[in-house]
Amino acid sequence: MNIINDNNFAKEVLDYKGKILIDFWADWCGPCKMMTPVFQELEQNFKNIKFCKINIDECSDLAERFGVMSIPTFILFENGKAVKQINGARPKADIVKYFNLSSDPKI
Repeated sequence: MNIINDNNFAKEVLDYKGKILIDFWADWCGPCKMMTPVFQELEQNFKNIKFCKINIDECSDLAERFGVMSIPTFILFENGKAVKQINGARPKADIVKYFNLSSDPKI
């Protein structure tokens, strides 16, 4: 799991060619903690997608930049551009379906 911050965001996200799913979260957020194992399972199942986390308390400018108003928020980036966003604690199947991850090959 890659940890993204203000210093590495451009290199790790904007310059990345491919898909990245980012979890915007905070230490104090109960639903965020509930989603951690789900996010880890997704990372294990979809090796062709880069999985990252952004702590909104440490990177409030990034959260604001992408309109993160509640957490957890998950944003899918493709080739450096945010393309789809969902928020709230969700079952793994809902995240797979919403971001259309099931069509991606499992490696």
